[in-house]
Amino acid sequence: MSDDTFREPRFLARPAITGSFGVSASTHWIASSVAQSVLERGGNAFDAATAAAFVLHVVEPHLNGPGGDLVALIAPAGQSVEVLCGQGPAPAAATIDHFRSEGLAAVPGAGALAAAVPGAVEAWLLLLRDHGGWELEDVLSYAIHYAEAGHPILASTCAVIGQVRDLFTTHWPTSARLWLRDGAAPSPGDIVTSPAYARTLRLLLAESAGAPDRSARIDAARRAWGQGFVAEAIGRFVAGVPHRHATGGDHRGLLTAADMAAYSAHYEPALSAEFRGRRVHKARPWTQGPVLLQALSILDGFGDDELDLDTAAGIHRVVEALKLAMADRDAYYGDGHDPEALAVLMSADYAKQRRDLIGPRSSWELRPGSFAGLPRPYRPVVAASAGTATASVGEPTVRVTGETRGDTCHIDVIDRWGNAISATPSGGWLQSSPAVPELGFCLGTRLQMTHLDPASPSALAPGRRPRTTLTPTMVTTEDSITALGSPGGDQQEQWQLVYLVRTLAGGFGSQQAIEAPMFHTTGFPGSFWPRSWEPGGLVIEDRVGQAVLTDLQAMGHAVRRAGDWALGRLSSVHLDRTEGRIVGAANPRGAQGYAVGR
Repeated sequence: MSDDTFREPRFLARPAITGSFGVSASTHWIASSVAQSVLERGGNAFDAATAAAFVLHVVEPHLNGPGGDLVALIAPAGQSVEVLCGQGPAPAAATIDHFRSEGLAAVPGAGALAAAVPGAVEAWLLLLRDHGGWELEDVLSYAIHYAEAGHPILASTCAVIGQVRDLFTTHWPTSARLWLRDGAAPSPGDIVTSPAYARTLRLLLAESAGAPDRSARIDAARRAWGQGFVAEAIGRFVAGVPHRHATGGDHRGLLTAADMAAYSAHYEPALSAEFRGRRVHKARPWTQGPVLLQALSILDGFGDDELDLDTAAGIHRVVEALKLAMADRDAYYGDGHDPEALAVLMSADYAKQRRDLIGPRSSWELRPGSFAGLPRPYRPVVAASAGTATASVGEPTVRVTGETRGDTCHIDVIDRWGNAISATPSGGWLQSSPAVPELGFCLGTRLQMTHLDPASPSALAPGRRPRTTLTPTMVTTEDSITALGSPGGDQQEQWQLVYLVRTLAGGFGSQQAIEAPMFHTTGFPGSFWPRSWEPGGLVIEDRVGQAVLTDLQAMGHAVRRAGDWALGRLSSVHLDRTEGRIVGAANPRGAQGYAVGR
């Protein structure tokens, strides 16, 4: 297909939103509208993102929840990019020996035994205190409204509830009471409410009301969450009777109120690399963020014409770079990573060594790198499962056991002052574990990303963060900043790489890059239980054209056609300071994501 097919505006399903006041983009139109409403009422980007995030708990409960986690990149106007870490650690009792004593070879994909300390709410409140300007009551008013007055439930939410209906009715009665209507899933478009979660938010406000100033009120709400009634309710519920997990067995969870009380969100420096004259910023290797930086460094050695993603050769180079970077992820990434080893992984010499491995045919091997200064690479034992590549709009793949391959939400905001945020909240899906009845939400399952092998760099250990797939991105120059991200588990980094190659090397606009044919590889072990993989797997949208698909198969790729509009849920916002122009873009697939602004 010619370049013109995807680059001329008449082919766009959505306009690129352009303004100078502020732009918000997210995975749900209600959240985008809420964020923009906050900007219109004088709030800044951090107020707006926080308000939208609590709304996402209500309107996309199958993709994130209050019991989940958060990774965000923030750039207050005139300041450097920082990481906001809302990824909680493993509980104190979460040892490899305990899981093995339960007869488990891996952390389950559903059930409270897989719960890390919830970090998302604590992180949002910390951000609001330190960088926002609004009162907590005003920020939470939007979520309380939708939780009490209701909102039209998504077809995708109904589908997830339908898939786990039997699990709910047979084993998770608290979830059945919360999500089923007369024993069945609601119908798409039904107006649903979340009264228990609304009560939780109102009680947080009540607990904070007597504090003397805004910061103290937010800190009082944080204490009520981590040390007060929320932590106590979670501790009581988890310590109760055992419940069904994704393994098919019944287990008791490990998270306690003491684990909650010991945790606090924090900020840390971002990691960055240069590509085509831009500085790309990511979180460190307790996430999969450096995968994007490694892949960009590998690809930076190719010319723009060699990275044309309307050609099989360009797609092939990107896919092979991703396989190499993803192989390093399992070999080297984890909480408490070695900074000297990280410097080697990010070096130009190492990138060249990896680039030289890209040949004319698809590799079907898992090839972690070795280099002076790196430890011996860890090689996980995983099962290949040919033909199982998933091609979906981005919603989780859920089985009746509650197992999910994961998905999430995303929010990007830039305001009139130049503050920017890219945030990826996730976990605590309604299908993760039984709902805590008095709180109106369930716990997450992020510990499923840890290994029950002490040799792994992401081995399970008390107090250690699981290596998360949550991975927002910022791109900066002296005169511009872009915030972007996507749901999608292991695909998050891959879809963002496609976007960056198209915009930074291919000359695409942001909306054009989001709408252009998307692809990803399954040629590495997945992060989610049970960690199967498809050697040589390439999932790609049909719109790339039959000639390109045929060429990719000839190169040895195990091509799985995804349909015309099936992959990627990207959004982005971009500020050009020289022109004072802000541009927002969002994914049209699935008719959920929107960018709004003026």
